[in-house]
Amino acid sequence: MKPVNKKTAYHHGDLRSSLVETGAEMIEEAGIEGLSLRKLAERIGVSRTATYHHFKNKNDLLCAIAALGFIQWTSISNAIFDDNELSGEEKFRQFVHQYITFATENASIYELMFGKTIWKKNNSDQALRDIAYPSFNYQLEMTKTWQQQGLLIEDENSLRLAQVTWGTLHGIVRLLIDGIYLDTSHIDEMCECVVKVFIHQQKL
Repeated sequence: MKPVNKKTAYHHGDLRSSLVETGAEMIEEAGIEGLSLRKLAERIGVSRTATYHHFKNKNDLLCAIAALGFIQWTSISNAIFDDNELSGEEKFRQFVHQYITFATENASIYELMFGKTIWKKNNSDQALRDIAYPSFNYQLEMTKTWQQQGLLIEDENSLRLAQVTWGTLHGIVRLLIDGIYLDTSHIDEMCECVVKVFIHQQKL
């Protein structure tokens, strides 16, 4: 995530966006525990009171940062799915590669998007749910398309297949983020293995 020109953003009256983007940077630097509204206000150079005009508490801010992550990932996935020059198989391949790349390059934000801090504790707000749920629903629709094209198992329940695909990618990401699997030089090979498991086996 690119650094924000904080003074410019503030003078343009876009303090909320500056808070969210700078908060995302701080999470990448020091994790979720390293972020507070007080520290965020100090980083940007505004009063702590100013932050409460946009976020009632830290959880409210975390939901907004997670939503930003979903917006960025949705933009990436949409670009893949909407590229008419790519075959169905290549779209699946790009989806796999880009998902793992996005997650590993934005590890702290990814953990916030899919981790227990928000979801297990039922701390999500409606604005986040309105962005997060369609992101998976779009993957579900693409799964149905890939099934219709004969790339994925046609007689399997689409929802379950989308969940298993996502679960596979999420599992690989967790191994990398948690440091269980440290050799990132093999990420491309792992992605290709996913493609072969889900697509090439279907062709046999």
